[in-house]
Amino acid sequence: MAEDFLSQDEIDSLLGEDKKTEELTGEQDIRLFDFSELEHIKKGDIPGLELIFERWIKMFSERIRGLIPRISMVSKDRIYITKFENFMSKIPLPSSYSIVSMKPLKENFLFVLDSRLVFVIISVMFGGPAKPFKVEGRDFTRLETRIINDFVEIALSSFEDIWKSFYPVNINLKAIELNPTLARIVSPNDKVIVVQSNIDIEGYEAPFFFCFPQDLFLPIKDMIFSETGFTTKDPIWDRELLEKLKRLTLTTHLELEKKKVKVKELINWNVGDEIPLSTRKGEPILFYVENKPKFKAKMGKLKEKYAALIIDTLFERNENGGRKTEQSGNESKPAT
Repeated sequence: MAEDFLSQDEIDSLLGEDKKTEELTGEQDIRLFDFSELEHIKKGDIPGLELIFERWIKMFSERIRGLIPRISMVSKDRIYITKFENFMSKIPLPSSYSIVSMKPLKENFLFVLDSRLVFVIISVMFGGPAKPFKVEGRDFTRLETRIINDFVEIALSSFEDIWKSFYPVNINLKAIELNPTLARIVSPNDKVIVVQSNIDIEGYEAPFFFCFPQDLFLPIKDMIFSETGFTTKDPIWDRELLEKLKRLTLTTHLELEKKKVKVKELINWNVGDEIPLSTRKGEPILFYVENKPKFKAKMGKLKEKYAALIIDTLFERNENGGRKTEQSGNESKPAT
């Protein structure tokens, strides 16, 4: 029967009071491992964006040589998807972070110039060798900032011109930041699409980057994640779309005039009362589509029906104060 009982050492082990285990735990630095900290890099599978940058590289190479003639070659290195935090942590300081909008797409993206590239450009523009000089934690000077602005302007204008061929966008430089904390366009753990390119200046290669939020391209994901955006248009699809637009129903109305009336006057109105208006015959009046003023029009009749002759397009102001729609200039057909 005595053999059926546990020894004191065995009891201590079962209760977790083994001294050897305690000593072993104390000697080693054991901590929990968070698998979410691992960097997941996904390469490829963005053929539409690959084609865009292949075309952009050719145009940009020609234009940037007007600013820096000693550039040998501009090349696209790779396109990959990673966390925003992981991308930013690998950029050396100081670097230039250009925050750029891409209307009508909603998110902003980053155009990042590595400090090594900036200092090589400065060196060769003033007759020096194609080698970066030492930077001891200082910011860019006014001259260096001016050259960065010129470089960014050429890069972004070329990028906008390339997009016109299949999906027109309005690219606008919002700010150039030197502090990476001020250049946060998404949360640290959000996924971004990084396009790394290199510039070869007399044998020395230096990188620069485009950093796009992954959600930026959601409205045009079929174009970006496939090659359909660069194929010939399907005439059947165009015809079907046109037919659907023709069958689309919209509410429209003309605004003759706006007047403020007191409630006590309004309740005394009767059927047949005349309301004097200051609008004269032939004067432009507002033409509303879905309760939004879109055109200026003249009121008239067409085949015994009231009609509106559209004579002008109203301007809409965007968030930067610019004009979103342009004046038509020509009179349109009457809208009945």
